[in-house]
Amino acid sequence: MPKQEYLKLAAVLEEIDMSRAAFYRMRARGEAPKMTKLPNGQIRVSRAALDAWWASCEVAA
Repeated sequence: MPKQEYLKLAAVLEEIDMSRAAFYRMRARGEAPKMTKLPNGQIRVSRAALDAWWASCEVAA
């Protein structure tokens, strides 16, 4: 079973070409990919969650 890949927020923002502020506004509306908060407070997004989010954007467009 392959290990799940987790992306740092900076990598996610670069991939979706969005500012941090815009991303957090989208997150507040419940429209962002699912995020995981690590015990040290850092935020990660799984590759699977980001891919699912991309797919949901395509359906909505």
